[in-house]
Amino acid sequence: MSDTGAALPLGHESLRAVRYAAWRFVLQRASAAVLAFCVVVHLATMIYAVRHGLTTQAIVARVHASAAWPAFYTLFVVAVAVHAPLGLRAIVDEWLGLRGPIVDFALGCFALILLGGGLYAIASLTA
Repeated sequence: MSDTGAALPLGHESLRAVRYAAWRFVLQRASAAVLAFCVVVHLATMIYAVRHGLTTQAIVARVHASAAWPAFYTLFVVAVAVHAPLGLRAIVDEWLGLRGPIVDFALGCFALILLGGGLYAIASLTA
């Protein structure tokens, strides 16, 4: 800080870190909003299926008959693959004090595993 109490300008790397943190914040909150919607729809669908005695075969048949359900669950999987690693990054940073490119790489791999596993499950149901 200068004598006047004004903050010093951020360096190039600091500005980049602030922008990166801002994008993580926005992505975390946006994916949370998508997940909230998806969880409500998924739970309502499961309650409907159970109350109407739908079998697993009937549910899979309905998934096969519609392009909307695979699209919905793809959105759900993408939201999870974005949201979970960002949340874990915050936990690892706050609780363990770990940060940096190795943590980002590990959580990026985790995101790809979530995405790949979820998309594989969707593809398995629609094949």
